[in-house]
Amino acid sequence: MIGRWLLMVCTAALALLAACDPQRIAELEEGVSTEADVRARFGEPQRIWDGDGGARVFEYSRQPEGHRNYMITIGPDGRMSALRQVLTPQNFARVQPGMMMEDVRRLLGQPHKVTPYELQRETHWDWRFLDGPNSSDAKVFTAVFNTDWRVVSTRTVRDPALDAGR
Repeated sequence: MIGRWLLMVCTAALALLAACDPQRIAELEEGVSTEADVRARFGEPQRIWDGDGGARVFEYSRQPEGHRNYMITIGPDGRMSALRQVLTPQNFARVQPGMMMEDVRRLLGQPHKVTPYELQRETHWDWRFLDGPNSSDAKVFTAVFNTDWRVVSTRTVRDPALDAGR
């Protein structure tokens, strides 16, 4: 009983965190907001990537319980030049066989779950995302990597967590 209550409390807290994202995003303006503004609203990034022309890309993941990952680009002038939610069908389509694991991480951000399958000599990375406006549109995108850390296949399925609640 306590475990179920704790799960409900944690789920509610994560929902509130995700609900704050639109407000945080609305407070930022491309070309105007500074790195300090971004950090004040989103906190420390999970990872900082080198971008083009001296830019830096801040990764903000809402995985494992959320359905979004953000990449925020800070230009060499210290101003935010882009804020993108990267878990989209368009970005998933860019993940192709042969792509390196690090490049996939840079494109999509931190996965929801990493599962090694030693007998199959594969590792699966999963990202939860919304393929529509409602939580009932939740899906999971999976990239399958071989032992060389290259993509061998991808797939998208309905989020099994939706069925677990029935």
